[in-house]
Amino acid sequence: MKPFIPAHGRRRRALAGLLLAAAACALPGAASAQTPPAGAPAAGAPAAGAPAADGDAAARIAWWRQARFGMFIHWGLYAIPGRGEWAQFMEQTPVNEYAKLAGQFKPRHFDPDGWAQLAKSAGMKYMVFTSRHHDGFAMFDDGDNPFSSTKTAAQRDFVADYVKAARKAGMGVGLYYSPLDWRYPGYFFPDLYRDSAEAMRAQYHRQMEKLLSNYGKLDVLWFDGGETDWLSFGGDWSAAQWQKRAPGKHYGGGFDWQHDKVHTMLRRLQPNVVINGRADMKEDFHSREGDGALGDYDDQHPWELCTTIAGAWGYQPNMQPKPLKHYIQLLANVAGRDGNLLLNVGPDPDGRIDPAQAQRLREIGAWLGKHGDSIYGTRGGPFLPGNWGASTRRGNTVYVHVLNWPGDKLALPAIPARVVRASVLGGGAAKVEQSARGIEISVPAAARDDMDTVVALQLDASAEGLAPVR
Repeated sequence: MKPFIPAHGRRRRALAGLLLAAAACALPGAASAQTPPAGAPAAGAPAAGAPAADGDAAARIAWWRQARFGMFIHWGLYAIPGRGEWAQFMEQTPVNEYAKLAGQFKPRHFDPDGWAQLAKSAGMKYMVFTSRHHDGFAMFDDGDNPFSSTKTAAQRDFVADYVKAARKAGMGVGLYYSPLDWRYPGYFFPDLYRDSAEAMRAQYHRQMEKLLSNYGKLDVLWFDGGETDWLSFGGDWSAAQWQKRAPGKHYGGGFDWQHDKVHTMLRRLQPNVVINGRADMKEDFHSREGDGALGDYDDQHPWELCTTIAGAWGYQPNMQPKPLKHYIQLLANVAGRDGNLLLNVGPDPDGRIDPAQAQRLREIGAWLGKHGDSIYGTRGGPFLPGNWGASTRRGNTVYVHVLNWPGDKLALPAIPARVVRASVLGGGAAKVEQSARGIEISVPAAARDDMDTVVALQLDASAEGLAPVR
């Protein structure tokens, strides 16, 4: 990913050279950042969902696995300069200077119902909204905290409005939260500035309790940057010069995020919420980041690929989306590897999603309107992904997503079940020849789709129990 839009899980490599300057810029604002007090009103009604005990991770994650496709929303003060959500850090904007943006953040076109309807028209089933990013600005009611949307120009609890809209639209409700906060030098020097690091931790625990308590049922909690090994961006201060920790070497200082306490709290307050693994606590799903992190098939550990529709995670003007084919094939490749796709948009300072990006989302939704059976509620396999494409399955049906025809026929390995019928989703005939050696599929050129020819193979037995084959 480009340096000015570093990946959530890979940013530390690109940012190592900026660490000292970043800590210095964090120092001036430390005093005002350390002790915002608690207090916020309750809001929201519970969303639908079957209860699941903490030990029943499979039951808790079931709805999420069936959903397959969600919307990520990065939105905050960083939308004003329009250079991505890491602009403050990458440009070394002093904390007190950056904080002045809060006086300009008065979005005139913030329409969470419109966001939720757009997600719905895109065929998405859940949403994840940034409640607080690394800049420390809380997009929710954080009591007397002066660096929050309710205590600055906006005078609005954006999390409350988003949650209400997402729930009204029938979407799964997710919140992104970053324990790290660039305003605290203790993040960069957790042992040298222990009081600052502990104040940052206190803010994290306090804000998590508010988010878990005041907005009704949450379905997804998406942590970022909370791993202990992220402290100092993975740096080692055992010498006078910062250096990257050696592979396999972990932070060995005295600071502790006390994530175990947060985990106990979240399971008490939100027993069914599913969480990713970016805060050193037991994860429900793993995060892969960026198109290049697609990775391999994995049906043992729930996982999600998060990526942007265009440009950085936070707003950048005039960032054009890729062709529709890119997103359809990405979605098919993710589902075929047994993962979810979380596709990000970054609204502008006034809360509007770029029209070209919104149109692309609707086009994805139109495709899913015809081919959704091959994505929603499926599991990856049994044919493992290859250059030709990927496959998904549900019940007695295997959906073969042919993204690249190798010739007149696609040859697949043998499976211990008989194909009794074959058809092309969206209309068209498919011919199947099956033998002990394998399966050959052919589709007339006129019935093929350049983006994804989805061939549905109905079997005489359950497809879900078949072992993956390549």
